[in-house]
Amino acid sequence: MGQEAGATFKFTHAEKRQLLEIARAALTAAVNHQAPPTLSLDTLPPALRQPAACFVTLHIDGALRGCTGSLTAQRPLVYEVSRAAIQTAMHDPRFSPVTPEEVPLLDIEISVLTPPEPLPYDSPEDLCNKLRPGIDGVTLRQGNHRATFLPQVWQRIPEPAHFLSFLSRKMGLSANAWRNGKMQVEIYQTLAWSEAEFARA
Repeated sequence: MGQEAGATFKFTHAEKRQLLEIARAALTAAVNHQAPPTLSLDTLPPALRQPAACFVTLHIDGALRGCTGSLTAQRPLVYEVSRAAIQTAMHDPRFSPVTPEEVPLLDIEISVLTPPEPLPYDSPEDLCNKLRPGIDGVTLRQGNHRATFLPQVWQRIPEPAHFLSFLSRKMGLSANAWRNGKMQVEIYQTLAWSEAEFARA
């Protein structure tokens, strides 16, 4: 994957690897009911100490095994990566918790998000035309309902109308909810990389 379009963050190869190692260590500890490793900001590169929003996605043999994260930057990136790795492994409501036997099979992917930006639109057709498949992550919000799809989801759902319908259903609404009412729409981009990519490098 490794989307970088529009991303404002830059990480070295070593920094990306370090974040993957932090995610795996936190995840492994949580699955084994242990406390996550202590992270000392003073020993980490500045790029990993900056506040940033991120998601951690897990796959086994290419199949999704969990994906959670944050949409807004609240804490240093290393803390967000550790927290999201634990959350995804243990508390993604769509999946049962990861078991110790599954840990060696997991491919961990980290997505660092740019700050979200409102996307104004005049009609459902206008919204579809303004979205950039493969580039934009999309968040829909209506009342207390909110859901997001990372840019990587375009690989599975490349047509904007279908993308928005699946996202409406993820919100807990009907597939046509995005057509029937004026929703708040935000877009963002990601910088994403995975353990599988490092293994192939």
